[in-house]
Amino acid sequence: MTHQTTTPDLADRAERHRGELRVHCYRMVGSYADAEDLVQETLIRAWRKRDSLQAPERLRPWLYRIATRTCLDFLGGPARSREVATAASAIAEVRWLEPYPDALLDGAIARETIELAYLAAIQHLPPRQRAVLILRDVLGFPAEETAGALEVTVAAVKSALQRARATLRTHLPARRADWGPATEPSATERAVLRRYLAASRDGDLSELTALLREDARQTMPPVARVYEGRAAILDLWRPVYEGPDAWGGWRSAETVVNRQPAAVNYVRAPGDTAYRAVNIDVLRIEDGLIAEITTFGPELLPALGLPATL
Repeated sequence: MTHQTTTPDLADRAERHRGELRVHCYRMVGSYADAEDLVQETLIRAWRKRDSLQAPERLRPWLYRIATRTCLDFLGGPARSREVATAASAIAEVRWLEPYPDALLDGAIARETIELAYLAAIQHLPPRQRAVLILRDVLGFPAEETAGALEVTVAAVKSALQRARATLRTHLPARRADWGPATEPSATERAVLRRYLAASRDGDLSELTALLREDARQTMPPVARVYEGRAAILDLWRPVYEGPDAWGGWRSAETVVNRQPAAVNYVRAPGDTAYRAVNIDVLRIEDGLIAEITTFGPELLPALGLPATL
């Protein structure tokens, strides 16, 4: 009965879906901060449209439909340029990419649908293709329901999905098919991360060299710049740790974002009394070595529950 959708408990029931809707918005737009705003806008729109919910048991797909439309409206607006940059890495090309705190992820969400490589790859899809891919391949919505959410035909959904899958394959790492659907970093990945933390703390470039694959890559969104290869990364790091322009003493904290091991790095500059957060390094590890480092600013620390200073 429709009167059930107009009672105050609709807001409570919708609120229970905030976490998964925020992840959906994050996949759609690639930015944690924007996803926070968009999930709030989704819940506001849902309350305003509450009389359109004819079947209370259909609340979840109804909310996803509203969230998808909210994201598409955002992506079609002038609020932020969503054109990918030109770079040698899918991650570097997505200037607005931000990490997502693991503590806010539902335990059932697999790495393969939330890791940075996947998030960056789907940002290369046109918004409607991206929506189709997420609704069909990630959330498992039927083609008919996806078509209804996007107000297109089932044939259009099938065509968009085919094109999206083909494009996605060109932007994902070559060995991604070997990665398991893990929901947390493996013991090997955590061991590599801890070696990375210790080497960073000690300024041990020999150990950092040993941890990097020869073809390792480092990117730093929103800068569309890629450091290709171990030598290029070490050339970037060396003056930070050694010589007259060295930043100072280092400390690092272990964390997890996007189901990937990550280090929050703090520096105590000469003459300073505190270690201050400078960045977050998210690691992609293959065969016990670091294959990719994505470095973000410290803006996400409150969401990670970590301090800005030590």
